[in-house]
Amino acid sequence: MNRKEGEGFRKRKQDSLLTQPKKDEKDNNINISSPVMMAFKAFQVELDTKHDKYERLVKLSRDITIESKRTIFLLHRMTSVPDAEVLKESECKLDGIRLKIKQIAKELIGEDLYQYHRAFTPGIQEYVEAISFQHFIKERSLLSLQEINQRLIFADNENIEGSQGTSTDHPEQQGRVLFFQVTAIDYLLGIADLTGELMRMCINSVGNGDIETPFKLCQFLRHIYDGFSYIGNTGPYEVSKKLYTLKQSLGKVEDACYTLKVRGSEIPKHMLADVFTSRAAMIEPDEVMS
Repeated sequence: MNRKEGEGFRKRKQDSLLTQPKKDEKDNNINISSPVMMAFKAFQVELDTKHDKYERLVKLSRDITIESKRTIFLLHRMTSVPDAEVLKESECKLDGIRLKIKQIAKELIGEDLYQYHRAFTPGIQEYVEAISFQHFIKERSLLSLQEINQRLIFADNENIEGSQGTSTDHPEQQGRVLFFQVTAIDYLLGIADLTGELMRMCINSVGNGDIETPFKLCQFLRHIYDGFSYIGNTGPYEVSKKLYTLKQSLGKVEDACYTLKVRGSEIPKHMLADVFTSRAAMIEPDEVMS
């Protein structure tokens, strides 16, 4: 490009910039009250509202996950015999978790559950794991989905928004019921995670000298594994992934029972837990390779 062509190009560029309207002039020409702008404003408000609700549900789910894990750690403090004080404390923690689930139920009033399911599903799965673990310690049985949902029915006694009186001042608010229904997928995923806690319970019970609990746990885990095997690859992808972890937990418990049955009399009771831990560490790489 020669000098004259370069000067002509810059001149044409400057002329085009001068002829373009300024940004302020463009904004002044926009009719804010037009139907199109009003529609976009409504969309903006709706999207912001949904985003804020989603973030609140994520925070509630995070709090539920933390408290559920603390409840599970608390329950692991018990030996083979249930401790009344520990069970009472765990029940208080679960009551606090249910209050947070009640807040989720309030957030979902009039909303599609599955629009926000990803926001709170981790916390619900952890809650299912915690309450099922507590139920197994007390009853030595599996807590059903119906029993879990029955505990998630709440009475809403709060006042109408903006009112200063008590709930008795507004009879229409009395008898209002909030409920949260755990989905079948969240229940299955929570039960699959429960098997890992039962495997740890097996190792802890052996360390405490209890050689009967591992065999009961082994039989219980086999029933759960059989139930998941009926689902197979026909269920959701997350369930099929949990099936591999469930199989690992069952294998470790079966190995512990085998060691107790064959070599239990040879190994001192206070060393059995260490033997199981070392054997589990040796089993895992082989399972991953297979």
